[in-house]
Amino acid sequence: MSRKIYLDAPSLGVLEKKYLNRAIDSGYVSTAGPFVVDFENQFTTYLGVKKAVSVQSGTAALHIALYELGIKEGDEVIVPALTFIATINPVIYMRAKPVFVDVDIATWNIDPVEIEKKITNKTKAIIPVHLYGNPCNMQQIMAIARKHKLFVIEDATESLGSRYKGRLTGTIGHLGCFSFNGNKTITTGGGGMVASDNKKHIEHIKFLVNQARDEGKGYYHPEMGFNYRMTNIEAALGMAQMGRLGSFLKKKKEFNLVYKDYLSNNKKISFQQEYAGAQSSYWLTCVTFRDGVDIDCLQKKLKQKNIPVRRVFMPVTEFPHCKKYRNAKPGNAYQIYENSLCLPGSILNSIEDIEYICRIINTIINKG
Repeated sequence: MSRKIYLDAPSLGVLEKKYLNRAIDSGYVSTAGPFVVDFENQFTTYLGVKKAVSVQSGTAALHIALYELGIKEGDEVIVPALTFIATINPVIYMRAKPVFVDVDIATWNIDPVEIEKKITNKTKAIIPVHLYGNPCNMQQIMAIARKHKLFVIEDATESLGSRYKGRLTGTIGHLGCFSFNGNKTITTGGGGMVASDNKKHIEHIKFLVNQARDEGKGYYHPEMGFNYRMTNIEAALGMAQMGRLGSFLKKKKEFNLVYKDYLSNNKKISFQQEYAGAQSSYWLTCVTFRDGVDIDCLQKKLKQKNIPVRRVFMPVTEFPHCKKYRNAKPGNAYQIYENSLCLPGSILNSIEDIEYICRIINTIINKG
């Protein structure tokens, strides 16, 4: 029987069924119901922040964060050139200008030195992305933001459980945005969260995502709102997943250690690096190949062995709706994209699966 290996599939079981059944039995499956508040409170406690509000996706979280902070047409928002497109689209939704900054070649995260070079009198915010769970250099980024009086919206959609100098990612900037998509460390099917120590911002976002409805006046809406609420059935799933988060993170760290144990001695392979004081959640372990390794060919050969890997995100400057904002080719982002792969990280896999993956990778690339 062939071995079944998963790239980023979620782990769903008895506990999830229990919570989902409770939501269904209650009759509250839409946006009303107690699990939404319970999930927000549990998430707030885990992060150690003052307030969090659930939304429909990580994209929605970023969009509502930009809206809440007053980003408007003509403003500039600094973003990394290497990220998922969901980091960029909300900036364009606001009719603001995404300003692309190259990434650090070792960590793959937005380069603070390059950030400062791109700041103008129109710059209003920075969105650092903790790529694949790897924390950005938040110390430098926050210092730059304070110096230039800029907002920082952390894109922590891939980094739940990661830490930078002891603090969880998503709690360091002005607002932190999370995703619970089906492939993330925990899932609600879809869904996201915005978190902050600024209660005023979060309470207003809570109001906005409910169509800005003043419930004391019935169906009265004193300002424009959004239909970005999480459902009770999604939140029920989130409650179950939060109960297992610690074990998920532990297993992903174990996978990363196995990958490094088996692959670090191969001179054709290097790993995405962490900054001093950073602890990745290892949502996905990612590696760069060199010395002539053909990434496309390697990916095809791994697929033949039932090993699903994926290419690193294509630099966002390549997409038609983003090209008009590009003023220089981000060389590091392209180098990483052209030579790197994300390895299986689903906790449905076993340690033996990860060891098997490593043996196959070494065999393929050593044969040349």
